[in-house]
Amino acid sequence: MSADWQLAQINVGQLVAAEGDPQVADFFADLDRINAIADTSPGFVWRLVGDGGNATDIAVAPDPRFIVNMSVWASAEALFEFVYRSGHTGVMSRRREWFERPPGAYQALWWVPAGHRPSVEEGLSKLWLLDRYGPSPRAFTFKTRYPAPGEDAAPVDMRPDPWCVGHA
Repeated sequence: MSADWQLAQINVGQLVAAEGDPQVADFFADLDRINAIADTSPGFVWRLVGDGGNATDIAVAPDPRFIVNMSVWASAEALFEFVYRSGHTGVMSRRREWFERPPGAYQALWWVPAGHRPSVEEGLSKLWLLDRYGPSPRAFTFKTRYPAPGEDAAPVDMRPDPWCVGHA
């Protein structure tokens, strides 16, 4: 893995109810704990943070139930470990309770130069690319992960199944 590149990710979701509603209370109650796990995970570099200490208060759409999360990691493996093999996994397995079924891509990964902090617009454009054209070196998933620029390797299936059942 080249030290010149880091992995950016965006994931979005439409909550089933607005913040403050009992249907999503557990989701919001766990945000600080999950963000603390991310912040201290090996390979964590950066995450999008609004005034409330997480990204849920950053308005990216007219509907406040549409929320975004973005972060940057030292490697795809580091992000995969956090998402699928940490205290985050149990919360993620409950996403169907809190989020409507997405109509398209809800997570995208892409390589950024080390030190780059992607904007929300950049992340949303990666979701659009993934939805429109499928996985490519410009926007991909754990199921079809492309190598960092300059690496001579084929795309890899990091095998996110069975965790992705339901919102795949």
